[in-house]
Amino acid sequence: MSGRERSSERRILVYSALLTLGFAVSGIVLGNWVGSMVIIFDGAYSLISLALTLLSLLAATLMARPNSKRFPNGLAALEPIVIAIKGAVILGLVCISLYSAIHSVIDGGREIDTSIATLFGLINVIGCAIGWTMLAKKNKDIDSGLIAAEVKQWQMDTLISVAVLLGFVAAWIMLQTSLSPYATYADPVMMLLMAGYFIKVPAVMLKEAISELLYMSANKASREEIEAES
Repeated sequence: MSGRERSSERRILVYSALLTLGFAVSGIVLGNWVGSMVIIFDGAYSLISLALTLLSLLAATLMARPNSKRFPNGLAALEPIVIAIKGAVILGLVCISLYSAIHSVIDGGREIDTSIATLFGLINVIGCAIGWTMLAKKNKDIDSGLIAAEVKQWQMDTLISVAVLLGFVAAWIMLQTSLSPYATYADPVMMLLMAGYFIKVPAVMLKEAISELLYMSANKASREEIEAES
């Protein structure tokens, strides 16, 4: 990757970090206000995404440095390491949320303000979709693994937001009918469905990153063996 592409990569990661910060703060604050674990999860996911984006930004900065005697082949291995960390952390968050949702269903569900939650869900869907499409479009010219991981994060966040919005609309409709006693289960059931479905995304990220690291290690071992024989 050229110096110009590295510079573009860092700018895109900064943009992603700022956008993520806005969603993280608003999600956690509003989620606690309306009592929705799904919105809190969305905000917590965004907050973790922010920390991981900053990690990607640091990795991109280090990878842009020229090769040295200590690292004659550069710091290319940082990319799969960062992606592996992202996958592991997001996988952990999904598993914790899955446990919380099961516990909430057993306890009888949660009451939430569906009108405010639905409005937030709509705004979230639009914002996340913009972030996802913009990063995906910009990465076509750069083809960065770090930005590709960011795109996956935004894709996951967009789909989460869509699921949240549909769930809150369904909960609001239930409140207008004879099914209103069951509306309290909407929030934890949404969380169960989302966690069960989206657990695949970070798992695949982690698997691919580990495979790449193992491939790099095998290549390094082969080179060292050849050098020792020569």
